[in-house]
Amino acid sequence: MSTDVFDTAVLRTELRLFRREPGALFWMLVFPTLLLVILGSIPSFREADAAYGGLRPVDAYVPVAVLLGLTVGGLQGMPQVLTGYRERGILRRMSVTPVRPAALLSAQMAVCGGAALVSALLALAVGRLAFDVALPGQPLGYLLALLLAVLAALSLGAVLSALSRTTKIAGAVGSAALFPAMFCAGVWLPVQAMPDLLGRVVGWTPFGAAAQALNEAAAGDWPGWSHLAVLVAWTVLLTAAAARWFRWE
Repeated sequence: MSTDVFDTAVLRTELRLFRREPGALFWMLVFPTLLLVILGSIPSFREADAAYGGLRPVDAYVPVAVLLGLTVGGLQGMPQVLTGYRERGILRRMSVTPVRPAALLSAQMAVCGGAALVSALLALAVGRLAFDVALPGQPLGYLLALLLAVLAALSLGAVLSALSRTTKIAGAVGSAALFPAMFCAGVWLPVQAMPDLLGRVVGWTPFGAAAQALNEAAAGDWPGWSHLAVLVAWTVLLTAAAARWFRWE
């Protein structure tokens, strides 16, 4: 049987296992949109605010909800799964089969990345239908920024997987990285409402750059090349680090 068939089988298995995890389904797919619904239900969040550049707060929080699902998946979902596979010797046993362990890593990235994109579409749809949030004015730029953000989140997750020896360590490190990532993505304060200096600093982080790129595309402009370059640079550096440090056993 060809390696491609095995790879497809691994992907189907990982997808089936993912669907059996209610916690992962909630935090990656449901929670970002639920947070948007809760915030959008506050009357003051549906009124234009000068602090948000004349936008309503709920308008500003749609890109935040879009980023939240991929942030959780990259920092909490994938690292614990891959570390658990290594800890239980699954990767070592796979090394003596026609299936290369890299197939499992690729499948996990595909599942988490796909879940992040579904979560983003759900947040955009609910924002539009429930709160009349305008769809991105530059859809191609928005999609490009979103895909680069997904790659950055997954590459960071791969680094956490490489550095964590056990699932407990992966969970602790992922949680420690999650909260600053959420801050940079604008969960507590959207990037456009941050003071100028803080906004510039946050813009050098992968999730801050992604938030600014999504905001620009949502407003109808092409995402700033500097923000896209930051995402590409982080993805390249983190991927190289993960490839250098990752161990199958």
